[in-house]
Amino acid sequence: MNTLTVYRLGQVEYEDGLQLMKLFGETRRQGLCGDVLLLLEHPPVLTLGRAAKRENVVADDARLAEEHIGLFQTDRGGDVTYHGPGQLVGYPIFLLPEHRQDVRRYVRDVEQCMHRTLAEYGLSSSTIPKWPGVWLGGEATHDARKIAAIGVHLARWLTTHGFALNVNTHLEHFQLIVPCGIREAGVTSLQRELGHPVPMAEVEEKVARHFADVFELQRVEAPPPTRTVSVTLLKGEGADTRVLLLRRRPHRGGFWQIVTGRLEPGESPREAAARELFEETGLRADVVDLDYRHAFAVGNTVPPRLVEENAFAARCDGGFEVRLGDEHDAAEWVDVPTALERLPFRGLREGVERALQRGARDVRG
Repeated sequence: MNTLTVYRLGQVEYEDGLQLMKLFGETRRQGLCGDVLLLLEHPPVLTLGRAAKRENVVADDARLAEEHIGLFQTDRGGDVTYHGPGQLVGYPIFLLPEHRQDVRRYVRDVEQCMHRTLAEYGLSSSTIPKWPGVWLGGEATHDARKIAAIGVHLARWLTTHGFALNVNTHLEHFQLIVPCGIREAGVTSLQRELGHPVPMAEVEEKVARHFADVFELQRVEAPPPTRTVSVTLLKGEGADTRVLLLRRRPHRGGFWQIVTGRLEPGESPREAAARELFEETGLRADVVDLDYRHAFAVGNTVPPRLVEENAFAARCDGGFEVRLGDEHDAAEWVDVPTALERLPFRGLREGVERALQRGARDVRG
């Protein structure tokens, strides 16, 4: 029996999710792992499938920017859909065996996993032939409402993309689009149907169990990710705000970043952030938790090396002089647009943006 490793990743930036699919797909193709199910949540984002019509995005670019909602073109099937916090997104990375090499059967099997999960909450779901996805109610009774979107991609029987199940989703964001191009019916969530929030970990466990059963796979435990922190160090106010960027030495990649580092055994994320700030800059300061934790893959290695990172921020006065550690060969205070342009990873840019929005206490080193 083939194995299924289920990764519960929490929040993942959409572009990082695409990279994870690519790396796990290559890993699976090379036979370096069994089948994989990535379970995660994305920040607010609209995605356009291969059949998408741009007019099904109702909101203009200004509205999307105001709501901090990204827009991505993808290679999955389907039209436009929304991902956001409170929605369970699943990316099955399966290499389908010969007896399952049928696209329609694969989609039906993914749908069956959704039906079984919803049934555990007392909800009877179905499919509607002319509309993709998983539905409650029906077209004939005029109460059809989509609770899960299905959009898949298969290449030589390797699967990517997958499903999005509305658990505690902010449904108002669906008003920014015509979901999957369907104007005649609405959307719903477990929270709306049951009248209360539903623990995401509980839903993840049910979904994982049903995927193992439906696809006849043996579940194995996923290895824990590497735990890291980032710290955005700011000085100045308003238009004079500056962000400290550190350049990694060439053998470490040679790119610009904010303060980053790993947790040591027994450390809390806050303790690690304060320690890394001192080791990489020489500043002893309190750090402010930005309530941003996300998962991603470091580099392009196969198998991928997964990291879970907590973001923090700190401030220093204008007279502070940076003392570089061993990992970096240059430090530069830059304005915010320059910082966002230089930082190569979405998670680091998000850390800077949150630091500016949240603010950090003025701590003198």
